Formats: sequence, C-alpha cells, structure tokens
Amino acid sequence: MARFRADFSDSSDSSSEPEVQQELEPSEDERESEEESLRSSSPSSEMHEDELLTSRARRRKHSSRNALIEDEDGEIWYAHEVDSDRRAPNPRVSEPSSSSSPPPRGDPTLTSWAQHIGVDAQKMHVMQTSLFRVPEEAAALKALNQLPPSHLSLRVPLQPLNRKHSRDSDGDGIRPDFRERPSFAYDIEPPIHRPSRKYARVESSESAVQGSEGAFLDAGLAFGRSFRVGWGPDGTLVHLGALCKPSSTQKTSANSSVITRTVFPLYADAAAGATLCGKLLQHHLTHSPIIPDDDDVPFADPDPEFLNFSSFVALFPAADRSYEASLFRLGQALFDDIDFRLGASVTIDIRSRISAVRRKAALSAWLEGAVSPTVEAELRANASADTPTNVFTLLTGHQIEKAVNAAIDGEFWRLATLISQAGGDLEFQQDLKHQIEIWHGERIDVHIDENVRRVYALLAGWVNKVVVGSRGGGLEKCSDVDVLKGLDWKRAFGLHLWYSEPVNASIAQVYQTFNQLVTENQIPRPPPFYSEMKTPLTTSLWNLSSIPPTTDGLFSLIRLHAEPACSLSQILTPLSFGTSPVDYSISWHLYIILSRCMRVRDFADRGDPVGRTRRMDDEISNSDDDDGIKQEGHSPSADLLTSSYASQLENQGLIQEALFVLLHIEGSIGRKKAIKDLLARSAGRLDEWMSRGIEGSLKIPRTWITEAKANYALDNGDIFDAYELFLQAELYDTAHDLAIVELAPDAILRQDFELLKNLFTIFVNHPVIGWHVRGKASLFHFL
Repeated sequence: MARFRADFSDSSDSSSEPEVQQELEPSEDERESEEESLRSSSPSSEMHEDELLTSRARRRKHSSRNALIEDEDGEIWYAHEVDSDRRAPNPRVSEPSSSSSPPPRGDPTLTSWAQHIGVDAQKMHVMQTSLFRVPEEAAALKALNQLPPSHLSLRVPLQPLNRKHSRDSDGDGIRPDFRERPSFAYDIEPPIHRPSRKYARVESSESAVQGSEGAFLDAGLAFGRSFRVGWGPDGTLVHLGALCKPSSTQKTSANSSVITRTVFPLYADAAAGATLCGKLLQHHLTHSPIIPDDDDVPFADPDPEFLNFSSFVALFPAADRSYEASLFRLGQALFDDIDFRLGASVTIDIRSRISAVRRKAALSAWLEGAVSPTVEAELRANASADTPTNVFTLLTGHQIEKAVNAAIDGEFWRLATLISQAGGDLEFQQDLKHQIEIWHGERIDVHIDENVRRVYALLAGWVNKVVVGSRGGGLEKCSDVDVLKGLDWKRAFGLHLWYSEPVNASIAQVYQTFNQLVTENQIPRPPPFYSEMKTPLTTSLWNLSSIPPTTDGLFSLIRLHAEPACSLSQILTPLSFGTSPVDYSISWHLYIILSRCMRVRDFADRGDPVGRTRRMDDEISNSDDDDGIKQEGHSPSADLLTSSYASQLENQGLIQEALFVLLHIEGSIGRKKAIKDLLARSAGRLDEWMSRGIEGSLKIPRTWITEAKANYALDNGDIFDAYELFLQAELYDTAHDLAIVELAPDAILRQDFELLKNLFTIFVNHPVIGWHVRGKASLFHFL
C-alpha cells in the first residue's frame, strides 16, 4: 500500500506548531512521460527500489500545496484549500519559511511513490481511517498503558464462541454472545462452557514416553501410561502424590518420583466375605450348566428349577440369625412358588386369593422370627419393668400367647381377655376406640397407666396416630401416647401388618400404609442393618457422610413385591446389603435369582427381545413354530454388576470364582474379552491344577489359558517358552513374529541352523502373514 507523509517542523519551541511544507504538482508533460515509462516497463510483479522513489530534483520541484493539515475539529485538509482567513487564526498552520522548515529527511532527491503516480492523498487517508482506525486504536492503546497494573488482567468469559472452529488466538474465544430476553420475567440460562482447544490422542509410537519407560528418575513419565484408575489385589492402590479430595490443597506434587502403595480395607471382614461368596458361588455353579453360545463362547445358564430362594436358605443352619440368612428367608416367603394342592377345577380368582393369604402368612412368620431377638433383648434389658410394659413389648413381636400369660401373671384379667382377641374384626377395634374416647372425654385417662393405654391403642389399631391425652390442668393433665415410639422399622411394620390393617388386606396395602408414613416423615426411613451397630469397624471403615442415605435391603425386597413398577435398578444398592459400597456379592446373587431364574423383575435398561437363542439341550430351533426361546435384549446394568462382582472376587484372590461370574455376561464379545483379560492378569497364578479346573469345570478353552501364560512368559523375558506357548495356543502369527524378531537372529549368530530350521518348519502347514518374505526366506537363505 502506498505511504503518505506530511513534513512538520522540528522546532524546539513548544508554543509554536510545525509548519506545513507545500509541494508543487507535476506538470502535464511530466505526468505523460511518467505514464509512458510505466506502460513500457516490464510486466513482472517484482518492484525494485529505484521504482519506488524518484530523483532529488523532482522532489524539489514539487511544492507543499498537496500537504495534509489538521484543523481544530480534527478534519484533514489540503494546504492549498485552506484560505488565508482560515489559516490566520490557526497557529498550527503557517506559511512556509526557509528559516523554520526542517532539513529534508533521508535523500532530498527522492520523493514518495504516491506522488509519483498521482494518487489522491485525501481519499487514501479516508480509506485508511475507516478501515484501520489507526488514531482510535492508538488512543485506546495509550489509555490501556496508562491503567494501573490491577486493571490489566485478561479474563475470558465463559460464553459460547461465535464461530464453529474459533480459537482464543484468533480473538473469537473472548467475544461475548449477547442474548436478549423479552422481559425480566424470563431467566436466561447460563451459557454452556466449551473448551477453546481440542486435544488429540497421541499414539504410543509418537509419545514422548516411547523408549523412556525405564527412566525411573521421572516416575510420572515412566509410568504415566500404566496408571489407570482401578484397584489392585486386596484393595491395593499405587499412586503418585497424595490421595485427597479435589478441593484439598496438597504440599506434594503428583509429578514427583515417589510412588506410594496404599492398601484400603474394602470389606469389613474380608475372610468372612470370601467364605460366604465361595459358599454361594459353589451352590450356583452346581446348578448352572455351561454351554457354548452361538459364537462358541462359553456361557453360564442358571437352572431356574433349582436356583431359587429355598435352595439358598438350605445353605444356612436353622439357628443362623445372620443378615444374609434372614434375607434369603424373606425372599423365600415373598417370591418362591407355593404348592397350593388345589385341583384343576379351581378358578383363577380363588387361586389368587389363596396365594395372597399364604404370602401374608409367610411374611408374618418371617417377621416374627426376624424381630424375636430384639424382643428378647429388650425384655432382658427391662427385667424390672411393670406388667403392661412387658405385655406391649411381647405384642410388638406378635407373641400373643406370651403376652396373655404375662397379663395373667400380673393380675390384669380384663387386659388378658382383650389381648387374646388381638387382630380381630373391625367391631372389636371400634369398641376399643370408643372406650379410649370415653376416657379422654371424661378425663379418666390420667388415672390409667400409660402403658395400659398404649396396649389399648395398639389393640384398637391406632398405630399410625398419636392418642391425645386429656388437656386438664394440674393433676388432670394426661400425656399423649405414641404407639410407634422407640420401635425399629421391622416391629413398626409388623404392627401395621398384625394390628392396624384388616385381616383381608394384602401385603401391598400394608406396605402402602407404612410407606406413606415414611414419605410424610412421621417415621424414619428404614436404615440399613449395620447402622444400628455402633462398632468401630462399621463406623470408621468408610466415610459415608456424602452418600445419600440408603434403605435396608429387607425393606427393599418387600417393596419389590408390593410395587409392580419397581425395578432391580432401584433396590440392588451395595450399601443396602453391606457396609462396603464395593461389595456386590448379595446384589449379584439376588439379580440372578429374581431376573435370570424366577423372571420376577429385571433392570430398567433391559432391551427388547430379538431373534432366537440356543436351547437348553444345545440345539437350534429351525422350525416355524414358537417353541424356540427368544433371545432377550441386552442390559448394560446387568453386565456392569457382573463385572463389578468379578473384580471384587479377583481382588480377594478367587480367580476361578471370578471367571465363573464373568461367564454370565450377556454379550459374547464382551464376555470373551473380559475372560481373556482376567486370565492375562492372573497368568502368574495359573498352575497346572488351576488350569485343569478352569478348563474342566468352567469349560473355558485351553487355548485362552495358554495364551495368557504365553504373554506372561514374554513379559518375564522367557522368549522361547513364550514361543512354544503361542504355538500351543494356535496363535501362529504371533509365534512367527516372535521367531523372526527374537529367536532367529540369535540362532543365526550362533550358527545353529538346526534350531533355525525347527523354528520355521512348523509354519509350513500353518500359513501366517508374511511367510514368503520372512520365515520362508530365512529357511531358503540359511539352509
């Protein structure tokens, strides 16, 4: 672009402004000669220095009449356009004077290229001002430089970019995206933050770590690609720096060369947990035939005829009061099939009614056994309590006969008569309610023992409300009675089941009444069983303050039976069945029983059934009828639960049990990969006895086990053993590559051509990739 220049005075007097030099316009003859010389010049795009400037004599010939001046309003004028009246009051423009004009800058014989070709200086200045805004930018920069340092920080607003592929370096990343709203009644959602840079995955061959894996001086560089998020055996975690929360401030850096090995107790009692898992999985393996699927990948198919809650209950002694035994007994009462011993002529309505009564009776029997230890412990703790207190405690465990005997022993004859009718019809309950109202109206309740009134309220069915006492003054003031006060959730639920709801009420109705009280915060949500155990093991093992409160697994099973819309995704939470949030043992076994065997409920993300699958007798249905078994849709939650449980077993050292669990993964590709990965991680433990057990009991192919051993041998530097194991695993391409790269060069250096022949002869009958240019070429060249 052409440049324009206006020469000003360099006078040292600050009061006087520089004068403008006027230059004379070239004559017509000179312009014609210049244009002719330009037309005759070479069409080349190159421009030499002698073409930019003219001679010194021509510059002197020009006058300063085309010089630019600035008036008081900031406008630019030619010097010859400003008349004498306008220049007179303006001290910035004066007549040229020989005494005040500055010496010419540079060579005085040269003139600008713009004057040489006759470009309009005013037009070019206007274009320059409008396009580049040089004065405004200069003023803005000057103002910015004058700001204090505290105002010079650049803050990029978290706002979307204006272009699709904009970058901060282009200035687009800091341009705000202004949005309008019709009024203040409408809120503007905060903009979504999008990163200004895109990061690409670096391949291992191009990484800076390639070839520097042994640089132990920088552990972060050497082991950077090896440190993935995951647990090691027995809760081992190897990490750089310190373990902390994201909001914590650490003194050490994660880039240090110190590697820390930390062991976390993942389970409250690892030995007892491993024993329980082994017992449950052994029973599961006994009744789960392992067959190849359509892709010839082994798959464990649980037998629904033998795998139910009753079969697992048989694994625990009758006197076992553990939580797991109580859980399977509750599942037996709610979900196992009941033999009604009815004829074929009985209608479906009668069968449904009988089923509801039998289910409720089974649940009542289970609940009595579940709360009996608590009732007995409370009676022992209050050995000196009065008779009404002991009677109420026995009634909370539905021990009617013992409560009647206790009332008779305490000479409460009338109370014993009423207790014998506990859980009676509605007329009996209405009479008791009327009696309590009479006591309250006549203010007689103040003279009756509080525990007696509590027993009356319980027998009357007033479980979900507080019995208000009379509001007299002084000695006539009576306290209120809360029947559920101080009771755990199982006894509170039992009072609704035994005394509050009608006899013909179903389990679902009892659950809805109880759950409504929980929803309205009238009673607390049923907590997990371990929350009542104030042992240091359960309180200090995990910090569960940031985890939402969970519900007891027993109550979750009752909810699953009462709510048809409840799925396994809502109840199979590890913290509902144990103290560890990574203990998936009970959750997985419940999933297998309820979903795979009994078909009671499933995960919410289960897909629609598609196609057909292999029969139990290992035959494919090719007929046109519907005798074939439809292949169920895939459930990611089911596979995730299975993988989590297998990882837990692997951490406990139960390799065979973990492999058996992985056989339940639904997808063939994912199942095969998970099994091979586990074998590769556990190759060091795969002795001959374990290998035979895995191959014989779990039907895992021998080649998969041998491949894991081959990779382990190769990692330990046993090249020839790895070569032989790869051949046994029928991985001829890998064995061929290993022979070419590692074994053949050593044999050639030792001139052991017999070994070289043995290395490659085996591949003659097994085609491999690159055989003719690699292994075969070596055979013909050296033999």
